[in-house]
Amino acid sequence: MPIRLIVGLGNPGPEYEQTRHNAGFWLVDNLANDIGARLQRETKYNALMAKGSVAGNEVYLLEPQTYMNRSGQSVGGLCRFFKITPDEVLVVHDELDLMPGTARLKKGGSSGGHNGLKDITAALGTQDYWRLRLGIGHPRTLSLAQQVADFVLHRPRREDQELIEQSIDKSLLVMPLIVEGKFDAATMKLHTA
Repeated sequence: MPIRLIVGLGNPGPEYEQTRHNAGFWLVDNLANDIGARLQRETKYNALMAKGSVAGNEVYLLEPQTYMNRSGQSVGGLCRFFKITPDEVLVVHDELDLMPGTARLKKGGSSGGHNGLKDITAALGTQDYWRLRLGIGHPRTLSLAQQVADFVLHRPRREDQELIEQSIDKSLLVMPLIVEGKFDAATMKLHTA
């Protein structure tokens, strides 16, 4: 089944723009740019939204402007209105359990403590939607003394930023396969790149 909605997770506002928690926004911004779509404020969904074409398939791009822990309001509202099923949703988010430079595709599973995923799961009534996990590392594995909440709301070190950008580039290369519903091929290419 093809993907009809690509959601990037992050927090709105300039003070959060460069923080690790906004990695999902970074990918959707790049994708919108690549396909010539312009994200515009859509008050009905409290989000930035665009419509475009990836691999000949029409997709909606969405960046909730609700703050991370209320992301489900935007996603649930749009899915109900356009009759998009959870199988047709890809949520792009930062992932503490993966090192910077790593991107992984999976369907379903727990939220892993990610408040954006928790709220989307509640809004959709299921965990069975696709996730594109962009590694940001964990303060422990990066030998940092920061608490997790503080870590995700700060800008990455330059070397980590470069690795995160590389994982976004790799993810964008497989986006046509993901949107077409060729998840096995996309996973193989993404996980071995």
